[in-house]
Amino acid sequence: MATKKKAENNNILSIDIGGTSIKTVLLDESGNMLTEYLKSKTPAEATPKDIVTGIVELIKPFPDSYNRVSIGFPGYVKNGIVKTAPNLAKSKWTDVDLAQRVANELGKPVRLVNDADQQGLGVVDGKGFEIVFTVGTGFGTALLFDGELLPHLELAHFPINKEEDYDDYIGNKAFEKIGPERWNKRLKKVIEIYKTVFNYDTLYIGGGNSKQIDFKLEDNIRIVTNRDGIKGGAKLWKLADKYNIFTVEPQK
Repeated sequence: MATKKKAENNNILSIDIGGTSIKTVLLDESGNMLTEYLKSKTPAEATPKDIVTGIVELIKPFPDSYNRVSIGFPGYVKNGIVKTAPNLAKSKWTDVDLAQRVANELGKPVRLVNDADQQGLGVVDGKGFEIVFTVGTGFGTALLFDGELLPHLELAHFPINKEEDYDDYIGNKAFEKIGPERWNKRLKKVIEIYKTVFNYDTLYIGGGNSKQIDFKLEDNIRIVTNRDGIKGGAKLWKLADKYNIFTVEPQK
């Protein structure tokens, strides 16, 4: 639930773009929610224009009481430029200046990162080597050490067998095709692979299909929500100088 704190102009508009929905909330600098958490459906085969329009429509109920914008995006992002978006419109997202488009539309500076990275900043304890999974439309990962975000790796696109990468293997299309029982067996396999390869201290699992998990998790594995993850939008500004994350200013 949102706090009762008065919104001030040093607040952050935090946005989480997913393959099925766009989520947003206003945060203070500490990550406290100042408004209700809103979401709307992501259009099928969403183009850059669809996403920008969706953001503008979704935030209409919010007061103009923020001066920064954080965006988590389901793909590979470099310096505010989208390089890949495997679960949105095909052939429409190569080298798209999404951060600049949103900055110009809202008149605020924007920091754009991978959605799992933003969620990681919102949910981790900051102790040791922590990994975040997002199991939603696709499969996302973030790696953090002592609370600091490590360089993003598109681990979803490593092959898991001769025909599939992790996105194909554990994403929502696979869930709908093979059903919850087989999907859970696959998720168990993925967890075992990551446990063996990375020897993480804590694994966090979020995303829409995390609620489909039907097996007992080890003590160092936690289920997290999108509401928790979107709070990473505040930390993205508080700590981003450490990570040299690119800030895109609106063009007049």
